[in-house]
Amino acid sequence: MAVESIEQGAASREFWRGARASIAVVVASAPFGLLFGALAVQNGFSVGEAVLMSATVYGGASQMVGVELFGQKVAPWMIVLSIFVVNSRHLLYSAVFGRRIKHWPVFQKAIAFFFLVDPQFAESERKAEAGEPITFVWYIGMAIPICVFWILDTLVGAMFGSLLSNAHAIGIDFLLPIYFLGMVMDFRERPYWLPIVLVSAVASIIAVKTVGSPWHVSIGAAAGILLAVILNPGTQGQKA
Repeated sequence: MAVESIEQGAASREFWRGARASIAVVVASAPFGLLFGALAVQNGFSVGEAVLMSATVYGGASQMVGVELFGQKVAPWMIVLSIFVVNSRHLLYSAVFGRRIKHWPVFQKAIAFFFLVDPQFAESERKAEAGEPITFVWYIGMAIPICVFWILDTLVGAMFGSLLSNAHAIGIDFLLPIYFLGMVMDFRERPYWLPIVLVSAVASIIAVKTVGSPWHVSIGAAAGILLAVILNPGTQGQKA
């Protein structure tokens, strides 16, 4: 009984460590969630449909692309393809993160991959690089608040978004890109970080001006990956 009690206590501490790690993400993503809910309603979604999209797609940037295309009466296959393109970065996240959780049961892996959004991946990488194990309890402790508050933010934005004549006019949509920039900066100690980031940024800018959105997301990522493969930073002894 004593051993079981100690194990439960350790699991509880790990869960709350994850929950504390989620606070910054919840705060930073709140304006974006509110904006998405407002824009979804303005583009013809019902409140329930907006909330359902946040609960099932669960990908902020791709959801924004989706509702904007719905509002333009674009063909359904094009909307699905565009969302896939924006979310294609998660293929890269999964490839890296999957090596961290090889020992997890399949069911836990399936749950983890659903919750593998940008900040969840970044925080898991920081934890792994610090030599700390990524436990399922810690991971879920961080994932649940982020997901729940994202859905709640969508609900609030959808319910009261009709009070705004133009949700973009508030300017709160710039907060999440700033947050993403902060996440990228956290990895600046990695080999060849600066040239990879610059090449990816330049490629994205050229792509958005020539090919258009949302293809610039995948093109920028591909350019950064290609340079990383050429420079091969793994030879410097850094963890992937």
